[in-house]
Amino acid sequence: MEFNEKLQELRKDRGLTQEELAQELFVSRTAVSKWESGRGYPNIDSLKEISRFFGVSIDELICPKEIITAAENEKREAIGKYTALICGLLDIITALLFFLPIFGNGEGAAVPLFGLSHAVLWIKVLYAAALGATVCGGVCAVILSRLERPDLNGRFTAAGAALSVFDVFLFIVTRQPYAGVICFALLVIKGLLLLKKSRGGA
Repeated sequence: MEFNEKLQELRKDRGLTQEELAQELFVSRTAVSKWESGRGYPNIDSLKEISRFFGVSIDELICPKEIITAAENEKREAIGKYTALICGLLDIITALLFFLPIFGNGEGAAVPLFGLSHAVLWIKVLYAAALGATVCGGVCAVILSRLERPDLNGRFTAAGAALSVFDVFLFIVTRQPYAGVICFALLVIKGLLLLKKSRGGA
């Protein structure tokens, strides 16, 4: 019998719903549903909690092959969380572009974004919107990196990378090389993190 089937059987024997079991194990109902459907395994701490709650040994719950799979999944999720957190923080750092004097303002003058006087209003609004979206995405990525949602971590990390590409393109096309170079440097760091994640998750 596979782990997911054993867990369902143990839960039903106790007359518990997935929601009630989740509360007892201090995890989300989504996590219990994922385990019972065979779409994933609990981490080591959750396995210990399940073992304690039902009064069975970990060996009775899960076979050695499943333990290896669970450890690999846990490692992959940890790398995903770490990557999402760092990429989110890099996106938040983009907020400095609002305040650093790096925007060309004519005659060699460099000013912060809000000090631009030689740019038309819609360009300044576009700069602010692009940077604001990047920073907001970064804040969401940092928050989500603390949750058990690897699918959302991946989506926000990918969205952050796409916004960074847009920022680089925007600043280069509108001849703001300093802002473009900073965004490009942040994008390269993200790219290296994502490459490391893909290799570590393989």
